[in-house]
Amino acid sequence: MTHRFPIKEIAQQAGLSTATVDRALNKRAHVSPQTRRRVSDAISELEGQETQLSARGRRMFIDFVVEAPARFSREIRHATEDVLPAFNPAVIRPRFNFKERMSEEECAAILKSIAKRGSQGVCIKARDLPAIREGISELMKKGIPVVTIFTDISGSDRLAYAGLDNFNAGRTAAYLFANMLSHTNGTVLTTKSDTLFQGEDDRYQGFCEVMAHLRPDLHVLDASGGAGLNASTAQKVELAISNTPDICAVYSMGGGNTAIQQVLENLKRKPDVFIAHDLDADNLRLLREGKITVVLQHDLREDIRIAFLHMMAHHKLVKLAVPPTASDIQIITPMNIPSRFDV
Repeated sequence: MTHRFPIKEIAQQAGLSTATVDRALNKRAHVSPQTRRRVSDAISELEGQETQLSARGRRMFIDFVVEAPARFSREIRHATEDVLPAFNPAVIRPRFNFKERMSEEECAAILKSIAKRGSQGVCIKARDLPAIREGISELMKKGIPVVTIFTDISGSDRLAYAGLDNFNAGRTAAYLFANMLSHTNGTVLTTKSDTLFQGEDDRYQGFCEVMAHLRPDLHVLDASGGAGLNASTAQKVELAISNTPDICAVYSMGGGNTAIQQVLENLKRKPDVFIAHDLDADNLRLLREGKITVVLQHDLREDIRIAFLHMMAHHKLVKLAVPPTASDIQIITPMNIPSRFDV
């Protein structure tokens, strides 16, 4: 049993004699399993106290680099502010770099600036592009942990991913469509903000896999590339469906749903089911108005909390005995909107 504490200190924590602790640590005879467990638990408790002491008063600057519509960036900011008190006695200071559109060069320049200035961690939501991968690698080499949030850049040098299991989210959406639609030979409209966001592409792949199995009678029509912004999303959707009258459902993986709904109304398309992601302000309103059927939600606060835990563990301020898993998928309808979203 490895440890770095004096036997007397372990004995005091466990409420045992030093002789008993010594026998347990050295695996001698005549020590019950329960006693060995008490000694092991005492060491774990001392380690926890040690990390709390090391975190006390520690100030950590954590940078957010996010390409997303402003409505989603606001949700990220709010989620971050909600979880900060949970990390006392450490003091986490977030620094936000939010842009609705961020070129590969712009994102790489921000990462390079952070590497030069210094940081205790970076949370990044970005497209999977070579210069961004290189920027992540450089940060990690400098000892600055990088956690991808909401959309992964798998295979990069990032420390961890914190967010939804996007592939299973797409599979879940397909299952819902397959059981909610009575149409045959109809068309399901899909939209992603950008094909280079791994998370949205994973949703699409999971969705198509299950739809092909459960509902091969339904055609999938993709209208991606609007960056989740209303004006550009409207253009993509209008071009895609102007000559397609049989739109029976919509699966929006990347937002811009106010614009999608307006185009549908203008072209007199009336889908029976509309599934979207994330309870931002637009989606919350559309859900309450009955214009969105289901929102696949994951708790952004939990994702941010997990990202921070990964960074603190990297700096040896906490211990992660079991690595956190991907966020759970919540199926939200107008009937079960979480109370925290009440106006």
